[in-house]
Amino acid sequence: MGTSDDVERIAASLLQAAGLDLVDVELRSGNIVVTVDREGGIDLDTLASMSKTISAAIDREGVGPPSRYELEVSSPGLERRLRRPEHFRRFVGQQISLRTLPGVDGERRLEGELVSADDHGIVVTAPGLPDGCRHLAYGDIERAHTIFDWRAALARTPSPTARSDRRRDAKASPEAGKRDSAQREMADTL
Repeated sequence: MGTSDDVERIAASLLQAAGLDLVDVELRSGNIVVTVDREGGIDLDTLASMSKTISAAIDREGVGPPSRYELEVSSPGLERRLRRPEHFRRFVGQQISLRTLPGVDGERRLEGELVSADDHGIVVTAPGLPDGCRHLAYGDIERAHTIFDWRAALARTPSPTARSDRRRDAKASPEAGKRDSAQREMADTL
């Protein structure tokens, strides 16, 4: 069986040619998980197409598991797993959650702002930490991921009551109804 480095080498060149970024490759007991992304997000058709392309290349090169394997090509999702220094560097300034390996000094679970990341480790700030921050080497981190701010996302989304208020106002004022209808038609054409 090949290594994740072999799969990564193959996938990276194919993804780059398609204008996509390779986020991560994991080999897990008969499964190959390739995580991809691009600016503005990625759609299901692209994921399906890349799955076929990467699978064919893995088979051709003979770097997959010796028996049957399952290939999963997916987007990183809202909460991004952080495994490599470049992952951490990309999300400096964001809220993260992490768990350290057993035996590492301090609390095993930590949530806070990722304030810096270099080739050796990270610094996280959080209330209640001695000196307000914690330095961790990458080798001390068991798992880490970004934290998606659901409250902020929901605050940016128009509420259903706002839409019903516009409908009610449109019924009360024929001019407002015409204006809302024209705005919806213009939005549909874009």
